[in-house]
Amino acid sequence: MIDTHTHLYSEEFDEDRKEMIERALNKGVSKFYLPAINSETHQKMFDLEAEYPRNIFAMIGLHPCYVKPESWENELQIVGSYLKERNFPAIGEIGIDLYWDKTTLDIQIKAFEQQIDMAIMYDVPIVIHTRSSFDETFEVLERKKHPKLRGIFHCFSGDLKQANHAIDLGFSLGIGGVVTFKNGKIDQFLKEIPLEKIVLETDSPYLAPVPFRGKRNESSYLDLVAGKLVDIYGKDFSEIDQITTENAEKIFAVI
Repeated sequence: MIDTHTHLYSEEFDEDRKEMIERALNKGVSKFYLPAINSETHQKMFDLEAEYPRNIFAMIGLHPCYVKPESWENELQIVGSYLKERNFPAIGEIGIDLYWDKTTLDIQIKAFEQQIDMAIMYDVPIVIHTRSSFDETFEVLERKKHPKLRGIFHCFSGDLKQANHAIDLGFSLGIGGVVTFKNGKIDQFLKEIPLEKIVLETDSPYLAPVPFRGKRNESSYLDLVAGKLVDIYGKDFSEIDQITTENAEKIFAVI
């Protein structure tokens, strides 16, 4: 299994990070992809990469909730400078979040567009954060359409129409703990989405799957997400594991 989205560097893991990673490895999670938040997270991610070079891979990017008037342009310069220095599996997590702050929409869109341009320039996928902002996100993606534009809609929580729109634009859906929630709704239509367009994620330490909902999430719970897909698609666990792992490998194509 591959956890395509996990914040292993989060302070929530400061007391037991190594043990938590070992639990996930022992459960069969072979690779972990770390989304960047802002420049304050970079060194923590790179340190984990160095410690687990075969298992952990850092993305680079500016999270929409950290697009601030006083700092976003400098943050994007930092992202750009790293992209010149080394390879990354993806630019992420980037996008638009109107749940927490609608006042920064204009600069969120600018930051999103500029990071899409970087992704096209360096031919790497993007990992999209969209919350209360599907319409705005799709508007940007339609405007920036390009053969090289691809990636993952992280923590997908939209409806079937939005899922198909994302796929039509060249994206896969990141499925995590929400699929196990009674009110998550995506379990009701997910079978209509080809499994080849699905990747697994935890978004740990957030959005823990049932029966750990409301508690700290961790990558070892990825098997609970895969287990829900077993129920939805009517396939055995090994097939869910194999297909979603191949999907993630194709997207990230880490050298």
